[in-house]
Amino acid sequence: MKRPLLIIALICLTRFANAQTAYITNSGDNTVSVIDVKTNTVKATIPVGTYPNGVAVSSDGGKVYIANDKSNSVSVINCYTDTVSATIPVGTHPYSVAVSPDGSKVYAANDISNTVSVINTATNTVTATITVGSYPFGICVIPNGSKVYVVNHNDENVSVINTNTNTVTKTIKVGSFPQGIAANPISNEVYVVNNNQSSVSVINTSVDTVTTMITVGVGPECISVSPDGSKAYVGNELGTTVSVINTATHTTTATITVGSHPTGTSVSPDGSKVYVENYGSNSVSVIDAATNTVTATIVVGSGPVTLGNFISSSNVGINSHEIVSSSIEVYPNPAKDKLTIESLQKSVIKILNIQGQTILQQQLQQGKTDIDISGFAKGVYILRLCSNDKTPVMKIVKE
Repeated sequence: MKRPLLIIALICLTRFANAQTAYITNSGDNTVSVIDVKTNTVKATIPVGTYPNGVAVSSDGGKVYIANDKSNSVSVINCYTDTVSATIPVGTHPYSVAVSPDGSKVYAANDISNTVSVINTATNTVTATITVGSYPFGICVIPNGSKVYVVNHNDENVSVINTNTNTVTKTIKVGSFPQGIAANPISNEVYVVNNNQSSVSVINTSVDTVTTMITVGVGPECISVSPDGSKAYVGNELGTTVSVINTATHTTTATITVGSHPTGTSVSPDGSKVYVENYGSNSVSVIDAATNTVTATIVVGSGPVTLGNFISSSNVGINSHEIVSSSIEVYPNPAKDKLTIESLQKSVIKILNIQGQTILQQQLQQGKTDIDISGFAKGVYILRLCSNDKTPVMKIVKE
């Protein structure tokens, strides 16, 4: 008996105008609140490991990495499904994570192990463990990916790691009880907040020395830099404020009152808004960067502690404009190693990953064609019926 030809719903691959998302780790709930940056609403809550507190978003916006301090693990979130796709064992008490610019590696700072775990993102496995100073807290990768900077809280210094050799090449003395760290995306500067000194140490990454200190609010814990590199935003945990730094003059130009105990800041990709998570208020304050005023407050989970860049900068997404077609059947979907396509006519197909990159192109004859997808990573893909961008395409899933 001939199997019935299925009617399938097709979708168009488009780009969202505003697809940015903020990921807030709730240490008291063991969850991540997913905030739509356009509407400032929580659109999902994702269970992760125990006491999550560090966040890093891949540059393509497809994955988010969560440091689970008391689970000794890193959760990998698939941003297109808002689900955990993998859990990676790392060192003892990972407090923060950072992703390399090319997305190939994730670095987890383990504060009790005094180590940094190097994760291969293709295999979700730890490929190296690097010994650093005492109680590594914050971590960042500079824009060219050549060096990682790790804040050693108890030693009051910063370890500089060569990413080619996975070795510490220098140790830089900073201020008292350093915690958060961020790299300027434009200049050769890295900023370290000194919690017990109410200051920020500025490191010149060309020579790896501290060039100046900037006075900020009381008990600074976290820092983030605007996409154009002109401003840095410091969350002052004990002062319940955010200090705005002019990075050209190395001076504090404004102080903004936010919620209780701000312990995480991140800037929207267009630089127009700053998101501040408030540990003591179970909320996120949204700051208008042009006016330095709080324009919204978003309720999240219990005890948000979000060290690192927690806003996705990717604009790529799937917009579901449904078109009905009976000219093609794709099965099974989801699939494992083989996908069968039954077409009523000759055509060319392309299979793209979720970022829009073509990973397979093949001529189809009328009838059935088997497609080998055994080499594909698990996830969502797009099957395009021809090379024209306006041609409808179908979403397929590799299990």
